[in-house]
Amino acid sequence: MAEAFWIPERVHHVHFIAICGTAMAAVACMLKELGYRVTGSDAGVYPPISTFLAERGINILEGYDSAHLDERPDLIVIGNAVSRNNLQVVRAIETGIPCCSMPQAIRRFAVGDRKAIVVCGTHGKTTTSSLIAWILHAAGLDPSFIVGGIVEGFGSNYRLGHGEFIVLEGDEYDTAFFDKEAKFLHYPAHRAVLTSIEYDHADIFSDIEAIRREFSKFLNRMPKDGRVFAFDTGEHLDPVLAGYTGEVERYGQREESSWRLKDICVDGEMTRFSVLHCGQAFGEWVSPLMGRHNAWNALAAIAVAASVGVPSEAIASGLRSFPGVRRRQQVRGVINGVTVMDDFAHHPTAIRETLQAVRGRFPEARIIAVFEPGTHTSMRAVFQEVFPDAFAGADLVWLRAPTRIAKVPENERISVERLVADLTGKGKEARLFLDTQDIVEEAVRTARPGDLVLVMSNSGFENIHERLIEALKR
Repeated sequence: MAEAFWIPERVHHVHFIAICGTAMAAVACMLKELGYRVTGSDAGVYPPISTFLAERGINILEGYDSAHLDERPDLIVIGNAVSRNNLQVVRAIETGIPCCSMPQAIRRFAVGDRKAIVVCGTHGKTTTSSLIAWILHAAGLDPSFIVGGIVEGFGSNYRLGHGEFIVLEGDEYDTAFFDKEAKFLHYPAHRAVLTSIEYDHADIFSDIEAIRREFSKFLNRMPKDGRVFAFDTGEHLDPVLAGYTGEVERYGQREESSWRLKDICVDGEMTRFSVLHCGQAFGEWVSPLMGRHNAWNALAAIAVAASVGVPSEAIASGLRSFPGVRRRQQVRGVINGVTVMDDFAHHPTAIRETLQAVRGRFPEARIIAVFEPGTHTSMRAVFQEVFPDAFAGADLVWLRAPTRIAKVPENERISVERLVADLTGKGKEARLFLDTQDIVEEAVRTARPGDLVLVMSNSGFENIHERLIEALKR
């Protein structure tokens, strides 16, 4: 069986199974730009990914019919969600077509001889990796990148540059059905960022120790000339770093950290802060991102960029001009004085930090937090006791009943009814909705000028953002 999973030396035609995943689509487009013939299959193909691929000349075949492989591609890239029983996988193995995972394809075709900057951690991966890529680009280093969100200014979650660096978002989730180790273990990191380690991905990790083991493996596979930049706070980061003998620079707000943040303040739509490097002043900085967590993300990007030789003036210019990432505190519209904001937050820590950031930027607003528990972790009871405090920064909390709760064993499911009761007990005005349209209609009845409706979800949330905007207009 293992002989099926490898990459041949000569490749012309590459086929992707489950091509419409965000990262899979990015890799497919990158290979197309590199001159390979690229095709792909997926079920339930729909915009925006289908449009994204079609605009780049990639043919998408509906479903997983084994006949899609009649042309016998030279290589098949298998998505993380694809099972061993997928009809195309079965045929590929039976007929001897070489197969690989997406991270294997990234290492072979995208990384190659480039120096990889890999950003890992439970929180902040997409923003930090996007910031680093943007700063390197603004400094004229022409980097490549593959990240987990659409970077405004590039209009894409990938870029194929000609410079020596490639920036990768390092995911701790497993690689494929034939490789249950973390995706980031496939990337040789010239520079690595560890933003945080918390419990997540309850569908594949039994406990925090299992997650820590993956991060330890990642560090132990670092090249000898690699350097790690690790956040200086978090009970699970220290024990992982304790077993690593390579070069580490901590960043955050501790006195002893190599890179230290000071004097964070909100100045209109910008965040200002100062930085100390090894105890010496390293400049005053301005970022368009809101919140202390994004100041930490910016600090990591500053440290990495400085370590690869980017002048501080160029770093400052890139940071100030960073256009942001879609679905990360993204204002989707302001209608009759009501702001609709989209954010990817779904872990209680991310929800807490996002609300704190939004409160800092919109101090007078009444914040209506709309949350859909949609991940395998947030739909479980593992954070039942923690979620109520995560919403402390909201004025109203509207919960959408999970639409995919059947995927979780009944005895492990979160009780959204109890969560509403706990929030009410803490003095919050909280409500549970069984239908997304009911949330839209309640917003029309309830929202008033000056309010901010903050939608937090890792899914499309049934296009609630546009529905809210259209309903508020009417």
